[in-house]
Formats: sequence, C-alpha cells, structure tokens
Amino acid sequence: MESALKPFRVLAYIVGTMLLVLCTAIVLRYGFDVPEPSKIVSPIHGFLYMLYLVAVMNLGMKARWNWGYMLGIMLAGTVPLLSFYVERRVTTRVREAIAA
Repeated sequence: MESALKPFRVLAYIVGTMLLVLCTAIVLRYGFDVPEPSKIVSPIHGFLYMLYLVAVMNLGMKARWNWGYMLGIMLAGTVPLLSFYVERRVTTRVREAIAA
C-alpha cells in the first residue's frame, strides 16, 4: 500500500492546484473575456485528473476499499480545495492500516 500512497498524494496535490488554476482561467474566460488561459489549462488538468483516477484505483485496490469510497475520493478531484482535505484523510487512513 505504501508504494501506491506516494503517487496518490503527489497527484492529489497537483490536481488540486491545477483545479484552482483552472477556476482562475474560467473566471478570466467568462468574466473578463480572456479565453487563452483556459484553452491551455483545461486539457492539462483533464490529463492530470485521469492520472489521479488511476492513482486512486491503484491505491483503492491495494487497500481493498469499496467502490463507493473510491468514487468519493475520485470526485474530490472535481471540487476546489477538497482534494487537499481528502488527501490528508486518506493518508491517515492508509498509514493506520499499515501500522495495524
């Protein structure tokens, strides 16, 4: 499980940060009529989010989580700032499972 935790943690932070950048780009696009940043950031975030989903699946399968729990963690990458909170909770849960 420890080997799957590190990629999950890294991708949770990257996806969370990119989601905040994407939100800024969307505000620029629709609020200030500056579409260029969102055209660049959107596909990058989408690609990184797909990697995040793979990392969640990898960790979830190794930790033997149920599908509902994994789905909740996957959806955390779609809400700004939530991925940071969920990353801490998941890390704590996995480390407690490893110690047990």
